[in-house]
Parts: sequence; structure tokens; C-alpha cells
Amino acid sequence: MSDTCILFCRCTAGIVPDKKLEQISEIINSMEADLFELHDLCAVSISETGFLSEINKKYGQKIVIACYPRAVENMLTQAGKPFSGFQVLNFRKLLPEDIRQKLKHDFLLAEGIANTKTIKSLLDVPAWFPVIDQDQCTACGQCARFCLFGVYQFQDKKLEVINPLNCKNLCPACGRTCPACAIIFPRLAENTSLSGENPGKIMMDIQGQKEDSLFRVLEQRNRNRRSILKSGVIQLAEKEREKALKKRKNN
Repeated sequence: MSDTCILFCRCTAGIVPDKKLEQISEIINSMEADLFELHDLCAVSISETGFLSEINKKYGQKIVIACYPRAVENMLTQAGKPFSGFQVLNFRKLLPEDIRQKLKHDFLLAEGIANTKTIKSLLDVPAWFPVIDQDQCTACGQCARFCLFGVYQFQDKKLEVINPLNCKNLCPACGRTCPACAIIFPRLAENTSLSGENPGKIMMDIQGQKEDSLFRVLEQRNRNRRSILKSGVIQLAEKEREKALKKRKNN
């Protein structure tokens, strides 16, 4: 039995062209590894958590070919299935040939024939749902107050996504208002921190941290807030929320 598996997200959100997904599929099917083609990772993280648990136990090296690593890591953590020993190859940014080279040279996979299985979600429509980066979140509760659809629970200064399927497609409004860039929409087409790009947060070393580190963090958050106000993001978020609300009433 192979100690390496590849989890390949057959994304249905349209953020990666079908032709590119086919090229990646052809490449990874020619590698000696256990390959799981997921339709798709967002939905599987909600409805197939048992499968994810088995993968976590069974394999030492887990390669996830999906979107931004930050989005994938926090998505799996939010699902209660944080992986140990897994690495993400971002198919938004990498070319198919880049992925081939990384599999061969970074992960030392030999060419051959993959043992391929298809995993389909029980969800008819993969969810459009927010993923919280808990390392970034300041527990201000602004997203929960802004959301009209009961997606979040904010209680005892703790924020959770409790009804992900209530989230409305193409309504990332709550995330646009987050001053800490802590909300991720993996299915969002734009290449920003809102879809999973690293927001360039300030990292603090607890041991030996500088006296001014707290002030620098607070200043960074203030800059984020000022940026939101200056760029008209609040107005955009209001429009997105109103559009989603009208769509719900019409359904």
C-alpha cells in the first residue's frame, strides 16, 4: 500500500478552466500514488468528513491539488478534519507542467499508473460558504452582524460557521467588511485575500517579542479598516447583500 495519496479537487466553481483540470488529471493519473478525484473539495469537506478522517489516518504524505493553501487548510480545520503531513499545490497559480515537476522532484513520485478513485459529494450543489481563518480572526463579530442568512454564530467572543449551506452564492459581502481579512471564500474567482491569498499578516513570536509588536498589530488592523472605508468596499458589500436577499425572496 502506498503511503502517499493525492487529493485532486475537480472544482465545479469555474475558477479553473475545465481544460486545465483535464490536463492536471492526465498528469496525476500517470503517477504512482493513490489518487482521489473529489467532486469537489468544498462540498466533500461538509458531506464526506468520514472519508477525510480515513485519509488522515491511512496516509503519511498527503498532497492536495486545489486552490490557495490558506483556504484549504482552514476549510479542513473548520470541518473538524485538520490534516497532518499534507501539502497543497495551488492549481490557480501553478501550470499543469509545474505540478508535474513538483510531484516528481519535490514529492519524489515515480511515473506509472495511479490507483484512482472518484469521491462525489452527497450535496446536489456544492456550497458557497465562508471559511474562517482563526489565526487572523479578532472575534469582533462584524461579519455575524452583517450576515442576514444565519450563517454565523457569534457567542462568548467566539465566531463559528454553523449553517454554511445558508450562505448565498456570489455574496461575499460579510468578508469584504472584515477588518482582519479573516474570511475566505474558496469559490470566489478573484485572486485576493478574500479567496485565500495570504493577506500578509504580521507574525508575532510570543517568546522574545518586541515591546512595540502589539502596537504594530493594532496599526495594521487600523490600516485595514481605513482601506475598507476608502475603497468603497462597504457600499459594494451592501449591494451584494441586497442582491442575495432579493434572490432569496424570489425563490
